[in-house]
Amino acid sequence: MNVIFFGSSSFSVPPLKSISQYVSVVVTKKAKPKGRGYVFEDNEVKKAALESNLPLIEIESFRDDASMLLKDYKPDLFVVASFGIIIPRWVLDIPSIGAINIHPSLLPQYRGPSPIQWALLNCDDKTGITLINMNEKMDAGNIVYQEDMKIDSGDNFITLSERLSLRSAEIIKDMLSKIEIEGMPQGVEQRHEMATFTRIITKEMGKIDWNTTSKEIVGRIKAFVNWPTAYTFLDDVLFKIFDGKIFYTDRKKLPGSILEIVKEGIVIQSSDSAVLAKEVQLQNKRRMKAIDFANGYRGLMGKVLK
Repeated sequence: MNVIFFGSSSFSVPPLKSISQYVSVVVTKKAKPKGRGYVFEDNEVKKAALESNLPLIEIESFRDDASMLLKDYKPDLFVVASFGIIIPRWVLDIPSIGAINIHPSLLPQYRGPSPIQWALLNCDDKTGITLINMNEKMDAGNIVYQEDMKIDSGDNFITLSERLSLRSAEIIKDMLSKIEIEGMPQGVEQRHEMATFTRIITKEMGKIDWNTTSKEIVGRIKAFVNWPTAYTFLDDVLFKIFDGKIFYTDRKKLPGSILEIVKEGIVIQSSDSAVLAKEVQLQNKRRMKAIDFANGYRGLMGKVLK
């Protein structure tokens, strides 16, 4: 079976590696320049494709001339995992069998580009993996496979994404073996009226509102640990929080107030209780354990984060 694989993030790499024996070409988003030097940084999928000696097509959109090369590979199947570009109908019509998308949520919940972050942001206790038979609508195709995955109390975006990706790699390998024998399953239509949607993550979403609950704040810290990172301001200087948990207290100060310094870190008032910040970074300083930061920052107690 001849497969074209579409992917652009680290989530895509384990599924790609698990089915590499089927893959004739990898399609990924073209790198954009980063930093002051405008250096082009290859994504993880490109690196994995090159390491596996797989042909690579890089595109910015399906208006690129390079996308016209897809027909030349005469694929049986598309496999799509965290690609980041909507695939139009004319492209979906190219493979003879069809196109399967690996989506890290329990569709129809959390359609769109950031389902893992949304599950953490909403403090869900479970998420999952859904394989769909793709159509031209975003994440709306028939479900051909779905399974739950528990979200552990210690999970953040990095750990949860890795577990979902590794399990997806196992599932898609089994699915391709099944398709080789039985063909593409028709699947079950989604309950479209139950659909919820996620948005592209922006830097502004990382801003902590200390007038919300501890649960909501910790969800934000976990969801955005990779980017943009949950942040607040200490003495008008950007202050990032990479790790935190709920800290139960009866004390009532102004939300954002630093209540105490404990062995695990810095205790900060929320609307209903407190948050224990465990790993932090002040702008232009290195990332460190919150207790080490507190020991080196004079007059921290009683300050109000904004």
